[in-house]
Order: sequence, then C-alpha cells, then structure tokens
Amino acid sequence: MVSVKFLLSAAATGLISSAAFGADMAVPPPPAPYQPPPMMYAPPPIIVAQPMIMGNWYLRGDVGVGAQSFSQFDHSQTSSTFVWPSSWGIVQQDIQDTSIFGVGFGYQFNSWFRTDLTAEYRTKAMFKATGSYNNNCAGGGTCFDVTEGNLSSAVVMANIYLDLGTWWCLTPYVGAGLGGAYNRISGLQDNGINSDGTVGFGFTAADSSAWNAAWNVQAGVAYSVTNNLKVDLNVRYLHLGSPASTEVFCQNTTVCPGATYTLTDVSSWDFRLGIRWLLQPDAPPALMPQPIQVPMQMPPLMSRG
Repeated sequence: MVSVKFLLSAAATGLISSAAFGADMAVPPPPAPYQPPPMMYAPPPIIVAQPMIMGNWYLRGDVGVGAQSFSQFDHSQTSSTFVWPSSWGIVQQDIQDTSIFGVGFGYQFNSWFRTDLTAEYRTKAMFKATGSYNNNCAGGGTCFDVTEGNLSSAVVMANIYLDLGTWWCLTPYVGAGLGGAYNRISGLQDNGINSDGTVGFGFTAADSSAWNAAWNVQAGVAYSVTNNLKVDLNVRYLHLGSPASTEVFCQNTTVCPGATYTLTDVSSWDFRLGIRWLLQPDAPPALMPQPIQVPMQMPPLMSRG
C-alpha cells in the first residue's frame, strides 16, 4: 500500500508545478478605451445639366446720350447760272446732343464671345452752320448765311464682342459693329444776313431721309446681378455717315442756286447704360457634401469571472 507520506509528497509537488506554470503565463492587456468611429461623408451629388429652353439667346435694352459732331458743312448747287461767292467759308458749326433708346437680341457662344443685332432711335438734335463771304455782298463788307435744321436717326447694327474675363462679378469687354443709319434732316432753313444788318432772301427746303452706312467701336463693363441678368455700362464711337438735305428753294429773289447741304462725317461719342437678360434657366447652386452620422456603437460588455 502506498504510504500516506508518499501521497502527501506527490500532492505538494503537483501544487508547486501549477503555481510555477501560472507564473509563466502572460497577463492579458487592459481593454482599449472606446473611440467613436470616424465621420463619413457622402460623395458630392451629381448635378444633371438642365436642358436649355432658349439656348444662349439674350435680350438687351439700352438708354444713353450721344455727343454728336460733323466734320464739314458741304454744299452743292443745281443752278448753273448762279455764281457761288469765291470767298465763301464756314466760320461756325455745331450740333446738339441726342438721347438714345435701343433694343436688341443676341447669342452668347461661350464665356468670351457673343454677338447681337441692335436697333436704336436717336432723338432730334438741332444743327447750325454759319457761312460768310465778302464778294458779291449786298451793301459791301461781309455778309453771313445761317443754316439751321434738325437731325434724327434710326440705327441698325450687327455687333460682335470679346469678353475679357470676370473678376468680382465684373466682365470688361470690347466690341465693334457694322450697319446702317436712316438719317432724317427736317426743318431746314437758310437765311442770309447782309452787312448792314438787313435780312437777305430766305431759303427753305423739304425734309429729307436716306440710309447711310454706319459703323462703331466700343468698350464697356458688365456687372452680373445674377447668372442671367447683366447690367451693362459702355462708351461707343459711332459713325453715322453723311446725310444730305433736299434742294433749297429761294424766297424774295429771282436768283437761286438750288443748293443742297451735306453734314459730312456725322459721328457721336455715346455713353449708354443697359441690361442683358439671358433666356435660359438659372443654373442650380452646387451643393456641399453632407456628413453621415454613424450610429454610436457601445463596446461589448466584459464578463468578469
């Protein structure tokens, strides 16, 4: 039989071995502190381009003022028997400013090139030219001849523009155009003034209207109120051609030259304020991606045993 002393010795040996094995085992690390998962962002939305209702067409309207001038006040005569004074010369000429009212439509090809067709009315402006001569002057000395009338115009233009970029909603541009001006001279009167102060024979002429070739160059800046609405401020040099009067008729005399007068090279510096309205839907605003909130997940409970 196994003695009691042997059993006690075996049990003690086993207990010591278990304690040593337990001391050699690694102690598990403490659980990491809980950290919420990172925020996740949805991808940016896909913006589908809206179909253009009217393409890139636009309407425009303008108002302004034109500072007009003409280079010469030329004359011709239909009567071969009348001798025009050789000393004749223009000593003074002038024309009033005009008001401008215009409309038009155009097409925006891209961000830098556009074209339009415009029509405008230029209100009646009085002009005056004074000529003088000293040969064949009644009473000797120097005689004068004062011619007055009115000029109004309707102008049609085909224009092209180069937009030069946009900064802070401002887009400077340059442009040019070709077209025609329907010029009308009305109320023309020609009165001679003798050297002694008496009035010589007077002249009257019927109104005249005719088309003349016209062209312009211009520069300006547009302000974008919205994507579709632009406020336009520009300066333009416009050449209106050389409108001519009809033949003048003499009064109180049997000697008449049958003169016609021409306002040679009528031009104008125009200052205009206008608007342009694009006939297309406004582009939807771009949307920023919105964060997705991930539901908070609680760490698993640690069982204690």
